[in-house]
This record gives sequence, structure tokens and C-alpha cells, in this order.
Amino acid sequence: MTVPGKELLFLALGGSGEIGMNANLYGCDGKWIMLDLGVSFGTPDYPGIDIVMPDLEFIEDRRDNLLGIVLTHGHEDHIGALPYLAAELGVPLYANRFTAGLIAHKLAEEGLEKEVEVRTVDIDARFELGPFRLRMVPLAHSILEMSAVVIDTPYGRVFHTGDWKLDEEPILGEPATAAMLSAIGDEGVDVLVCDSTNVFNTQPSGSEGDLRAGLVAAVGAAKGRVVVTTFASNAARLHTLGEVARATGRSLCVAGRSLDRILSVARSVGYLRDFPPTVDFDEAMRLPRDQVMVIATGGQGEPRAALARMAGDVHQIKLEAGDTVVFSSKQIPGNEIAIGRIMNQLAAKDVLTVTEKQAHIHVSGHPGKPELAALYGWLRPKLIVPVHGEVRHMHEQARFGLEQGIPAALVQENGDLCRLAPGAATIVERVRSGRLVLDGDVILPADGETLNERRKLSWNGQISVAVVLGARGYIGSEIQYRGVPVEDDREAFLDEMNEAAEQAASKKARDRDALKEAIRLGVRRVATDWTGKKPIVDVLIVDV
Repeated sequence: MTVPGKELLFLALGGSGEIGMNANLYGCDGKWIMLDLGVSFGTPDYPGIDIVMPDLEFIEDRRDNLLGIVLTHGHEDHIGALPYLAAELGVPLYANRFTAGLIAHKLAEEGLEKEVEVRTVDIDARFELGPFRLRMVPLAHSILEMSAVVIDTPYGRVFHTGDWKLDEEPILGEPATAAMLSAIGDEGVDVLVCDSTNVFNTQPSGSEGDLRAGLVAAVGAAKGRVVVTTFASNAARLHTLGEVARATGRSLCVAGRSLDRILSVARSVGYLRDFPPTVDFDEAMRLPRDQVMVIATGGQGEPRAALARMAGDVHQIKLEAGDTVVFSSKQIPGNEIAIGRIMNQLAAKDVLTVTEKQAHIHVSGHPGKPELAALYGWLRPKLIVPVHGEVRHMHEQARFGLEQGIPAALVQENGDLCRLAPGAATIVERVRSGRLVLDGDVILPADGETLNERRKLSWNGQISVAVVLGARGYIGSEIQYRGVPVEDDREAFLDEMNEAAEQAASKKARDRDALKEAIRLGVRRVATDWTGKKPIVDVLIVDV
């Protein structure tokens, strides 16, 4: 059982080797702290699954030594797993006001308000958890109140960036300045654990403040109704879009529950107080088309979000020829097909779409190489540990950090237990990591029997065989199939499978299990001969 000794340990259970699902552990003097606990989202590899979470078995087995979970910011890939996993860990959560407000909504939805303690800390707070002395450092990002964490231990000092960028005009919030970060570097930084998402970008991410003109131009050029879709969590972008609505003389409508939640939480902690009043869907549809602007969720192609429902004509807001949809967001890798599907639906209606490739209407929340180089220069770490990226991103940041003069780099992945100090940083052990999925209301292993069976069903289909046996043996069988690629000659297919079932059932089997297996194999052999697939075959024997 791993108990941290007089050393500084680091272990990623999520977010290293992938973008999303961040969960990071630091250990020393027998104790652990966790930074972030997020989700990623289902892909075709996980049929029927919307939410994927890190497997926390490692720290669940050591929960008595876990002191707390510190949240850097409120994006789903950093807080999304809290309603499902935090209660089991039984430790307090530490978050700034805005992030704490988002967490409170999530816990309330699951009825966990009294089971999980949320301790609100200032965006630049300093506090202690056992042997860890923590300092929150505000940085710019595409959400309010993002805080990096400086972790002081008896064995070394870590600067854990969380998600960040540099922004000279962030619109909302006051991130740390170059002078503040240089002062932290002057105090000494042993390890920089750093966001790798945009390491291949050779240009800076850009400023939120630079977008207003491009968005005003895009909306101002529109002749009909305008829908702008963006990441709901980007309150600074919402502030800018409120100004765009005023500048273009359009009434504002908001479509999407996550937008409503962000607006509510932001206002509750003092932001977006000057956001324009909004009209409801009915009023938006009554207004002249050139006098309304809708902010909608769904820019990543989410099938149940507002934009997808508008594109499919199942939303109260209707789009028609001459209207415009502005995508004030970037396509997240993996979402291209879903986004393209919606764009094609809009094109079929003769609705114009405007993306970041056509106008300056979006900037990233993650640092490009110039920003990384600047941070390296201010902090001057002795070691860089890339996180928050696929393997290619993390290796690229390690190379780049070494090129920029950082003395050492350590590339790790989920499950690599790393000793950062004392001595040279190294991976000392491989521990269990993995993924869990939320399937309906049930949490399951991503590689467990349920998901494996579902994948097989989706790929190969399923056949049900009911065989009736009497005192003298085989009487008859009934066969049904679903998802097996036979659409013509169905009767011939069924007849041949019934013959196979009869032949297998007529043989003298040693026991009932052997008989069922013979029937299963005989029926599947016919299906494979017909289709080249190996469907799942379920056999039921009925005695009369």
C-alpha cells in the first residue's frame, strides 16, 4: 500500500494522455491532496454513454490519508465528476466563489448538498492542508476565476497551472501580472506542472478584448435573425455578446440551461451585472427578424443542445433562409462530425454560418508556444511535467521546455506514480488507473462486461433462440433477431437457423449447458455464413 514518505509524489488519474477528465494527486509525509476531478464525454467507443470519469480506486483505498480536493476552475473536465465521486471520498472541496457556485448547483441536482462539504476560498487564497501549504494564483482562461495552485511542501515547490492563457484584456477578472509571476519565480519553483493543450500553436491564443469588433461586424452584417453559439462557461464572451447586441440594436434571447446557470452564478458573485435584459422565446419570435439576437448552447454539435434542436426544427426558436448562425467557438477535436451535421442542416435551410475561420470571433483559453515560453521565463522551474494533453502534446511540451532552458522534463501518463523530490524526478511505480462511465444512473467500469456486451451488440446484432423440448426430445423452436444484416430472404434465413437449432437439439448432449452451447454455436454458424458477422446468440430451453 503506497504511503507517501519524506518525498513529494505526483500521480495523474486523469488528464495525462488525454484532454479532459483531469484528476491529479500530490503526496508527501503520509498525506495526499487532489487537484480537480473532472469528466470527459462519451464517444462512439462508449455506446449509450454521455459521461466518462476517472477510476479513483487508488485514492479510494487511501481516503483516510486524503486531505481535500482543490478545484482550479469550473469547467466540466475539472469539476464534472464531483457529483458522482466526491461523496465517496468524504473530504472537503476547496473552490473560489464562482466555481463553488457551479459545484453547488451540481450537488443540488444530485441531492448531495449535505453530503459534500464545499469550502469557498478567495481566488488568491493561501491556506494549509496538512504538510501542504497552498497559494491560489489567478490566471486568465475562458471561464471566470481560474486559479493556478502553488504547492509548498518540505521537499519541493510546485506551480500547477490548471488551464490558462495570457490575456492583456481579459474583460472580466484580474489575472496575475508578469511581475507577480516573476516574483513567484524569484522565490523558487522546483516543478512546473503545465497545461499542454495548445503546445503545437506557434501563435499566442489572443485576447478576449480583441473579439468585440469581429463579433459586431459579423452580427451587424446579418440581414435576418442571428444565433451566436459559444461555450456557455465563457462569461467574458457572454459579456461581449451582450455589448454586441446593444451595438447592433438587437434584443437579446438566451437559449440553453447551461447558459442560464452560468448567468445566474456569475451574477450571484458580482459579475455580468450589466448584462442586457433578455426576451423569452415567444417574444423573440414575434420581433422582426433583424431585431433579435439569440445566444445558444450547442456549438460542439451536442444533439440535445439548443442549436441542434433549432437546426432540426424542434425548438421554439425557428431559423429560416437568410438567417445567420455565428460559431464563436473552436471545434474540439472529435466533434467535427457532429458539428458538420448541424452545419449541413442549417445549410439546407439556406441559413448562413460564420466560423472562426471566416472572421475573428473566437480566441482559445489555452497557451500557445509564445505564452508557454513567457511563463517558463517568469517562473524558471527546475523541472517541467506536462499534463492536460494527449501523449503527443505532452512530449512536445517536454521538448519545448528543454529547448527554452528548463533543466529537466518528465513525461508521465495516467497511472504513473512519480517521485518529484528529493533527487531526480522519476516514475517509481505503475498503479491502477482507468475509466468509469455513467450509464443512466449507474456508474460502471468502462472496460466492464456491460459496455463490452453493448459494443458487441452494436457491431454484430443479437439472435434469440427458444427451443421447446418434450419427453421424446425436440418439438420446435422460435427465433428472433435484431441488428443482424439480413433484410432480404428473411424466411430462408430463419428456416436455416431453425434447422441448425433442431440438429443441435436432437443430439444427445451430456447436460443442459452443453446442449445450449451446441444450439448457440449452430445458430451463430448459420448467421456467420450468411452475413460474415458473429452476432450474440441467446438460447432458452423450454421443457413441456
